[in-house]
Order: sequence, then C-alpha cells, then structure tokens
Amino acid sequence: MNNKAKLLLVDDEEDILEFLKYNLEKEGYEVECALDGKNALEKLISFEADLIVLDIMMPEMDGMKLCKEIRKKYTGHQPIIAFLTARDEDYTQISALESGGDDYITKPIKPGVFISRIKALLRRANHEIKKDEDTKLHLSDIIIDREEFVVYQNGEKRELAKKEFELLNLLASKPGKVFKRTEILHKVWGKDVIVGNRTIDVHIRKLREKLGSKYIKTVKGVGYKFDF
Repeated sequence: MNNKAKLLLVDDEEDILEFLKYNLEKEGYEVECALDGKNALEKLISFEADLIVLDIMMPEMDGMKLCKEIRKKYTGHQPIIAFLTARDEDYTQISALESGGDDYITKPIKPGVFISRIKALLRRANHEIKKDEDTKLHLSDIIIDREEFVVYQNGEKRELAKKEFELLNLLASKPGKVFKRTEILHKVWGKDVIVGNRTIDVHIRKLREKLGSKYIKTVKGVGYKFDF
C-alpha cells in the first residue's frame, strides 16, 4: 500500500470532512467522503477502501454500529478501521475496539498528527511486514522464522518456549491489531484446553523479559497488540 491508498471518511460534519479530505489529498491519497452510515455502506459497494475513518457520534447509525456492519458485509477485503472521536474515556475506546476497530484517533485534530497516524496504520498493515515465502516475518529488529520456530533480535537468537513463540507469532502477524484475550486463548491454547487468563499474562511477561517491553502493548480491558 502506498500513498495512493484509498480512504473513506465518514462524519456528519461537512467542515471536518472537507478539512481532512484536503489534507489527505495533499499527501496523494484517494479520498471519498460520506455524511452517514447508510451513505458509507453504499459507497463501499464500488469504492474499495484500504482504510476507513469513522466518527463515533453520528445520527441513525453511529460509528460502532457501522463498523460492525462493515465487518459483517465485507468478509473478503477487510479495510483498516480507525475511529474518530472527541471522547477519550476508557470504556469508549474499549467499545470502539471491540466493535471491530483497529485504532482510534481523538479530536481536536491536528493535521500533522492525523496524517502521521494514517500513515502508521497503513504502514503497519503492509510496508513493514516483509514475508520470505510466508516463512519469515521481519518487524523492526525482530525476525520470526515460522519454519524453524526461531526468533532473532538484532541478529541474536532468542530462546522462546513453544507457547511463547506461538503467542508472539499471533500478535506480530497483524501489527497494530488488538487481539482479545479470548481470541488469544483459542488460537494459541485451543478451544478444548482450559487455562486461566493469568496464563496469558505470564507468557506476555516472559516475552517482554526476553524481547523488551516496547513491542507488546496492553490495551486495558481488551487484550494485547504488537506495535513498533
């Protein structure tokens, strides 16, 4: 994904849409706008957006409901979804992520910061993940070799237990995505294995001890994500 990525902006305030569209188009992005959820769903039929920015507070269909509809309708091409909100309470951020969002951006909007966040979301999803025949992930100074079950950091091998490796591989497979605790339990330990939430916390702590604390972030009340 490059600077020709397609972005859909959804907000019921036209002045905000015009402001954001102007700044994004200056960066070379292709931008479409919608004033409500219904219009956004109609535009997505023909406009295959790479990233959608949704205002949370909209009449008739709020951003969270729209996000859920998009996730249900578009099971093939799944765009990155970032919420735009003036509310920064923990419960609002948690609800936004649990409804299927990948990130949230708070108002008031500063053009430079907004553009940086958009670039970071697109970059994490595409540019900085390099795959060698689907066997290796290169992320910053970390290489995850899925074939050999080995992790290298700055060229040095890191000794990880099997579940530690599987947990890291899951989180790193989609940088920036918040994995819920239940999803982590099911994908790493399996649905038929009964383990407590404390199990995840212990493995996260061990990964941070071995790789440093900057990569794996805790999203309070939701789960964990890999960031760099």
